[in-house]
Amino acid sequence: MSKKFAFIGSGSLEFTRDLVRDILTFDAFRDCEIALMDIDSKRLSYSKRAVEKIIEKGNYPAKVSATLDRREALKGADGVLITILQGGVDVWRHDIEIPKKYGIDICVGDTRGPSGIFRFLRTAPVMLDIIRDVEVLCPDAIVLNYTNPMALLCGYLQRQTKVNVTGLCHSVQGTAEMLAGFIGAKPQELTYTCAGINHQAFYLKMDWNGQDALPLLKKAVLEKPEVAAEEPVRSEMFLNLGYYPTESSGHNSEYNAWFRKRPDLIEKYCTHGTGWNPGVHAYILDEYLKRESSWESEFQKMLDEEEIDLKRGDEYASNIFNAVFGDHTPFEFNGNLRNFGLVDNLPNGACVEVPVLASRAGIRPFHVGNLPDNLAILVNTSSRCEELAIDGAIEGDPWKVFQAVLFDPLTSAVLSMAETKQMVQEMLNKNKEFLTYFKELSI
Repeated sequence: MSKKFAFIGSGSLEFTRDLVRDILTFDAFRDCEIALMDIDSKRLSYSKRAVEKIIEKGNYPAKVSATLDRREALKGADGVLITILQGGVDVWRHDIEIPKKYGIDICVGDTRGPSGIFRFLRTAPVMLDIIRDVEVLCPDAIVLNYTNPMALLCGYLQRQTKVNVTGLCHSVQGTAEMLAGFIGAKPQELTYTCAGINHQAFYLKMDWNGQDALPLLKKAVLEKPEVAAEEPVRSEMFLNLGYYPTESSGHNSEYNAWFRKRPDLIEKYCTHGTGWNPGVHAYILDEYLKRESSWESEFQKMLDEEEIDLKRGDEYASNIFNAVFGDHTPFEFNGNLRNFGLVDNLPNGACVEVPVLASRAGIRPFHVGNLPDNLAILVNTSSRCEELAIDGAIEGDPWKVFQAVLFDPLTSAVLSMAETKQMVQEMLNKNKEFLTYFKELSI
């Protein structure tokens, strides 16, 4: 029987297009049904046109539908992909602009810390509504979440449902490809063990054709100025911690106390040389503001002029679906699941990012053991802050939200306790229309 894939938030146009392209490359899914859903009718229309072009180009017997009705899209789905953004740029810009008033310089703000936590608080009830629909309409579906903040949202959902929800991020395979280039290897020649939490995982082991690649990577960072300059924050972390982190310099500068707490440090580490994701203040906000008026013409141009490449990309989703209910070719990846016997020195039950095997038997994470002690200190702090924020969301408790921000490394490096409380209260007030599930908003 043909399979059905539901895309919730298909207005994430390029992402939806690429994921559909990947799914259709598998023989088992050539005749599948693609159900696109979004709350923005214009974006939904564009995503349907993009998928239709792929189907036409590949001469696939697949079908595509588009709907504003989430339940219609989910009914009978075998695979569900979630790529939503709750609130437009005029809403989430405050996640970056309010902390800046208090001296906290944010680059992206979609993962943790004050910005990531408030993005999570707005998004959590919508994500839970989606999962409640899945429980009724397609309870056996494989649900793959790409929405940030990844660890916060996945941990929140996985605590409250038996639905098979796994969080996916492209930082692990993307960084591995970059590191292969640094040492002159081909990506497929590297094998590695990577673990931690989303956007703060580390390559604990990396081999190049059976040879330990970490000394080669260290040599490249020390001896090739262009390598160190491409990722100044990550290079500094690697040389001082001994392990290379998965997420970009811009992102990493937000999660630690070392890089964005003073203007001179921001100038040294965060304003140049960080590749596609510069560490400058409000980088992502500025990019989204630029695209507010141009996205439609840019996507129309792509539909009209861009040659369609049907080659499968590097995202995990299609391979996972194929492993579980396609041709059952096993597939190993890094996923975000709760920590029950996976990373021994991270909080029990917290959402961790670890190696996972997808197969006919389902999605099975691997036991990693202990993180190195120095990494455990860093990652435990972030993970425990995330767990406090999840508690705050589930219980509707603003005090726990405040505590989660209070111990954030960058926030605590910049602000006093009183200043942090004032900032969190301002952010609670600004988001009050999205936080109606809280008992109260006063801390």
